[in-house]
Amino acid sequence: MSTETAPVTKEVTEQVTVEYSADGHTATILIDRSAKLNALTLGLLEDLAAATREVAASAARLVIVRTGGQKVFCVGADINHFAGLSAAGMWRDWIATGHRAFDALAGLRQPSIAVVDGLAFGGGLELALACDFRVIAAEARIALPETGLGTVPGWGGTERATELVGRARAKELVLTRRQLSGDEAVGWGLATAVAPQAELEEAVAKLSDDLLAGGPLAVQLGKQLIDAAADGAPSRVLEALAGGLAAATDDLAEGVAAFREKRAAHFTDN
Repeated sequence: MSTETAPVTKEVTEQVTVEYSADGHTATILIDRSAKLNALTLGLLEDLAAATREVAASAARLVIVRTGGQKVFCVGADINHFAGLSAAGMWRDWIATGHRAFDALAGLRQPSIAVVDGLAFGGGLELALACDFRVIAAEARIALPETGLGTVPGWGGTERATELVGRARAKELVLTRRQLSGDEAVGWGLATAVAPQAELEEAVAKLSDDLLAGGPLAVQLGKQLIDAAADGAPSRVLEALAGGLAAATDDLAEGVAAFREKRAAHFTDN
């Protein structure tokens, strides 16, 4: 993997940054407001959406989402930023901005991995759920505790949690505010892999290598097909179109040749 990086850092108030960088075929989005436990603000969400647009326009094959600091992935929405909002402001600004940012992340053609290295509560868990995969530290804790504040998850948590764990367990998460460990998160289906904190990066690297080993266009088409099927689109139609597109690529010819020659394929994203 190349070590060349091209960072683009965007600063907002309170020394908050959302940093986009590229390393070979992998893009990284780093959300850093570690002094406030990475609590999310409107400005930070807007910068996340901007960084996501950079990923979408890039040649990256994979995006990894990280946060700054240690032992805390993200504690969720900054209560001080939304507690005083009117009903209209909550609906028009706060909820809508978060949905735009997280939906853009979820809608990327490239697969995404959230590295959950600590506490992920409320909007922090919703951020991780907007990614395709979650690699979580065994010592981490995740929860959707909003009902304890007298409100509800507002950035897709109810929908995405239900898709992953089913209605009954999603109700347990939201209504009882249950906190899950890293091992429990994997057992419930909310996380892809769990590892001790000291081995977390090794687990991220393994999943990254697995994703990057597939044909780039095929991996991205596969993600789109699965998401479309989850939304009720007919697979027989979309799979035919996607299969036809894949058949016209150099990568399919390379994959077939590599299989016949019993060697590793060398995909070029063409």
